[in-house]
Amino acid sequence: MIRQRFVLDTSALTDTQMRELEGGTLCTAMGSILDIIAEARLYLGISCYIPFPSVYNELREFSKSNGCDEDLLAKIDTWLVKKTPDRYEVKIPAKIFYDYVDFMRGRINKGMDVAEEAIWAGATECLFRTTKARTRHEIEPEIERHVIGEIISKFRDKYRNALRYGILDSAPDIDVLLLAKELDAAVVASDMGIQKWAEQLGLRFVNAKSFPAMIREYLKRTKPEKVAGVV
Repeated sequence: MIRQRFVLDTSALTDTQMRELEGGTLCTAMGSILDIIAEARLYLGISCYIPFPSVYNELREFSKSNGCDEDLLAKIDTWLVKKTPDRYEVKIPAKIFYDYVDFMRGRINKGMDVAEEAIWAGATECLFRTTKARTRHEIEPEIERHVIGEIISKFRDKYRNALRYGILDSAPDIDVLLLAKELDAAVVASDMGIQKWAEQLGLRFVNAKSFPAMIREYLKRTKPEKVAGVV
């Protein structure tokens, strides 16, 4: 078997659907998957990486906030290979970067439109209840334009400053893609955004829900007598 590498997103260990398949609490499910990863590393030479420090810190914080014990944290440190992606040397085609920026701008604008509609509807309802208008259409256009319009204008400025300046979405997500590209590894996640851009970069993608079963199948076919307890 060709030696395989996987780069794990945080969702590879915390996905809800995966947890339902593994059974038990979040901590139990994470421990079960890490046990499988340990067997795969020992018997198949399969390496599972996480970007350091971004995804590594996310996993540790997630584990602690959910009351997981020190044994689980030790498994994270032992069986997941921590590596910082080479952000200077990994080459990404300009077209993919352009599409990503265009996609993000579209999503941000869509979010702003939804928020503006909510502001407009809420303000109109308040004016309707505090004026003598019998219907919402009777509210003076001048009031709408100067009162609601000014509020929305200020909202747009604050929204753009908060979301458009320097945005490249989640740093851990980008680190997962960069590290997978650097190592020529598969990406393991449940995030649809990561899947979309993994495909754009020509990376193999494995859904977090199916990852444990896939590793179990590798183990079962290769070392059945040594991994019976895991399978």
